[in-house]
Amino acid sequence: MAAPVLSSAHLAAGASPGLSEAGLSEARLSEAGLSEVEFGLILAGHGFARWLVRCMAAAGRPGMSATEILILHTVRHRDRPKRLADILLVLDIEDSHIATYAIRKLEEAGLVSTGRAGKEKLVSATEDGAALCARYAEIRKQLLVRPLRTSGPEEAQLSELAQLLRALSGFYDQASRAAATL
Repeated sequence: MAAPVLSSAHLAAGASPGLSEAGLSEARLSEAGLSEVEFGLILAGHGFARWLVRCMAAAGRPGMSATEILILHTVRHRDRPKRLADILLVLDIEDSHIATYAIRKLEEAGLVSTGRAGKEKLVSATEDGAALCARYAEIRKQLLVRPLRTSGPEEAQLSELAQLLRALSGFYDQASRAAATL
């Protein structure tokens, strides 16, 4: 069995330099596994953000941030106006100022429009925003979906991974709340 790939071995095995030593406890192996997952999350997170930005640039809109792109796709979802609170919830954005700034930039670019329903701010994709999302989807299909279909994980594996990632996010959220009380 190959040694785990870690970014922070000190989190996986304390002061122990080797992870496969016979003296490691079951708990340490669990910590090594979690550390390995965390390193994978780091790489996947950065790779995904880089992909978002470069795919959007290829679709004709260079210079957009990953947050702006995620908000545009969220607003475009099902072609219904989204409340700011729902955007924050769906994307798990804690700081509303980050989303508000991104929405303002998207509005200035003509990709979304904003309005109000009572006291609630609503955000909708414009025709230009929807067209940009469609170009992004075409490039995504060509450069990402097709190669994954031929040599990537199967649909069921991706679904299981997505379920695991959502579950892990809950553990990290709970641990964050607990850490805030220390």
